[in-house]
Amino acid sequence: MHLSPAHDAHPRSPGEEQFALAAELLALLGDRTRLALLHALAEGEADVTTLTQTCGAARPAVSQHLARLRLAGLVTTRKEGRRVIYALRDGHLRRLVDEALNVADHRLSDRPVHD
Repeated sequence: MHLSPAHDAHPRSPGEEQFALAAELLALLGDRTRLALLHALAEGEADVTTLTQTCGAARPAVSQHLARLRLAGLVTTRKEGRRVIYALRDGHLRRLVDEALNVADHRLSDRPVHD
């Protein structure tokens, strides 16, 4: 596996706090359902019903994952009548999710083909 050079590399050497927060963020992204939810939200705002259909998980699980992402500050919410609409907090997270999926795609395409 080879990674392309980072275009938006961190401008200075990170300290312990940055490493701790980055590790926490990556741990949150380490769950398949949360990653699928963040990917869906990268396409635009959505409610729990839409996100449940998109990621194929049970509604209670989706709600729990969204609550965890909201508490971590990765997604925002707003009310639209009785519905709660979720959105990504910022574009950095969108790029991180995209890059994680790009790495996965490259790893899958680099696998040797077996007959």
